[in-house]
Amino acid sequence: MRFNFASAVNCIDGRVQLPVIEYLKREAGVDFVDMITEPGVCAVLAENREEAVVAALKHKVELSIRRHGSRVVAVVGHHDCAACAKNRVEQEAALLAAGDTVRAWNPGTPVMLLWVGEDGIVSEVGLIPAN
Repeated sequence: MRFNFASAVNCIDGRVQLPVIEYLKREAGVDFVDMITEPGVCAVLAENREEAVVAALKHKVELSIRRHGSRVVAVVGHHDCAACAKNRVEQEAALLAAGDTVRAWNPGTPVMLLWVGEDGIVSEVGLIPAN
């Protein structure tokens, strides 16, 4: 039996895990979500300064795509992030830059940019399509 996967590059914050999984299962039509976590991940990827962390994230995303056939990668920002003390507008700008970073790793895979609000509702900030 073959399952459909997505990857989520998400914060470690436990409040956002289930909402993102449920959203991707529903909106991307997948069975499972490979969760790749890092505190304040949208800022980490936008700033691209922590080379070892970015390299580890890239390896995990590529593994998910290569071994599980993830058909979409989501990059997630959220309200009240302990590691990324930016407001929603600033985090959405970081999400766009982070999405460009992730998209460069695997041009054949679309990247969804997601925001999880204070109420746990997930909304799509943007979509970077595959080549």
